Amino acid sequence: MVRDPLSQLDALVVALSGFVIVFLMLALLWGVILVISRVVSGVEHHQVPVMSAPAPAAVPARAAAPAASQQVVLEGIDETQAACVMAIVSHETGIPLDQLVFKSIKAV
Repeated sequence: MVRDPLSQLDALVVALSGFVIVFLMLALLWGVILVISRVVSGVEHHQVPVMSAPAPAAVPARAAAPAASQQVVLEGIDETQAACVMAIVSHETGIPLDQLVFKSIKAV
């Protein structure tokens, strides 16, 4: 049997209950994301580094750094961007900048 259409009050109650359910689910999802974020950051904080480079016994002294006499070929980038790339490579690899040799840096 077909019922009459919803009255305005019934439609308002259905709409409001839909909004309440959506916002409750969003709040629940926010809480789950917050808990997972805290757990992951706690695990990363307590994690021991996997690879640690042993300290060299003796570093031989060099007369002059080879990179100082060579020029880096820059293709499509300026000197500031090249310096940033060099610093990032040095930081990510853990190799001091004076031990790295850059022959060219090209924008991709």
